[in-house]
Amino acid sequence: MQASIKNGATIDEIFEQNPMIPAIVQDYIGGQVLMLAYVNRQSYDYMVQNGETCFWSRSRNELWHKGETSGNTQRIVDMKFDCDNDTLLILVEQNGKGACHTGDYTCFGDYDVDIFDQVYSQIYERHANPVEKSYTNYLLNEGVDKICKKVGEEATEAIIAAKNGDRGEFIGEVADLVYHMLVLMFVEGVSVGDIKQKLIERHAKSGNLKDKNERGEY
Repeated sequence: MQASIKNGATIDEIFEQNPMIPAIVQDYIGGQVLMLAYVNRQSYDYMVQNGETCFWSRSRNELWHKGETSGNTQRIVDMKFDCDNDTLLILVEQNGKGACHTGDYTCFGDYDVDIFDQVYSQIYERHANPVEKSYTNYLLNEGVDKICKKVGEEATEAIIAAKNGDRGEFIGEVADLVYHMLVLMFVEGVSVGDIKQKLIERHAKSGNLKDKNERGEY
């Protein structure tokens, strides 16, 4: 997988100008910045050929295939250079416990991450690495019809809880509904980011649209 390059440059020109390029590694599902490392032409070619992150260790002066010994490898989903072609962004599927040698998921330590992204990431992880007796795996195995049925059931239960005026029960039912919606989104190939973007687009609209088939502002 070749990285996307700006301004019509070539990969040869990029590394001729900057033999050592900083690389930002980001979790493509949750959006967490996992680590910063450095890439030269040799490590870049390795990544293109093998589909996993590989860097140049400045301390050891050698290639560093991330996770080769720990098992915490990073499968590359996409790579792109910035506007000046002097920094590389690598979007990855993080395998194992995380990116940092300390055991933290990121090299910047634990920090607050959107819970919707976290749950969606776990759904993806269950899909990639099934766990026995996992409810998420059960739903994924049953397929979209079963998941849609559960979404309908949870929506109904949330409505009943609201009508009953039971705040605690309502919160629990809404949480169940959101979880099942996230599973359905995953199966349909829709990310949390897709939904956020649609909300942003709609929130930015102004005026009341006359066409009943169109949504106006919220």
